[in-house]
Amino acid sequence: MLTKRHDTIGIKQVIRIEWMKKTANLLLAGLDEKQIRCELQDLLSVVKGNGSSGKRGTTSRSQVVNILMKIWVSPNPELVGFRDEALKLLRKHSLNELAVHWSMISAAYPFWFNVALQVGRLLNLQDQVSQIQIFNRLKELYGDRETVSRYARYTVRSMVAWDVLKDSATRGCYEKPDQADSKDTKTCVLMVEAALHAIPEGKGLLGILLNNPAFFPFRIPSMTGDFISQHSNRIDVVRYGLDDEQLKLKD
Repeated sequence: MLTKRHDTIGIKQVIRIEWMKKTANLLLAGLDEKQIRCELQDLLSVVKGNGSSGKRGTTSRSQVVNILMKIWVSPNPELVGFRDEALKLLRKHSLNELAVHWSMISAAYPFWFNVALQVGRLLNLQDQVSQIQIFNRLKELYGDRETVSRYARYTVRSMVAWDVLKDSATRGCYEKPDQADSKDTKTCVLMVEAALHAIPEGKGLLGILLNNPAFFPFRIPSMTGDFISQHSNRIDVVRYGLDDEQLKLKD
């Protein structure tokens, strides 16, 4: 189940939520890959990573466009069915659109998921997290490379732009706003599937998946393995004893 996705760091620029929404809306409107790429190039030529207007360099613009395309328009083959389900939820006006986009970027770029995982774990222990704490934990996973810290910084700044983290009074430290209830059960199932795609093994215990710190901006309700498998034909349930249920992606 391990793929190149799991080794790729990939978040080379700040990715704003409005750009994610724009990409998905272009896809829902029926534009083809070439048309969407042109639209995004035009949009991002005059918008900077902080959301302000201004001319953007060709390299940084292309990096953002490539990331957005990889998430929504031309995902890895194993993510196409997952992407199509996400589009259905957006078409039906999911009650938690943010969670759909979070799921998509987590599956396409497991690095995002792993940054969120470290942020969520730290926020479970304390009210604020610092960049240094996040970077140190990531280096244990990806090695002590300068690119790890740089791309993690882009990821964290993206989360601030998504309003799921907020800058604290102390420079380089972040706090968590209130969690959003995930009332749409189909979106919750999508989030669980996103976690499975982000985990190299493609499987995990149900309780750990539902309470995964990588979903720290959201509050996921309790669901049974049967309920999840009934709402996704891409997930199998394996039972251990009376209580333990493991979910795994179908081959």
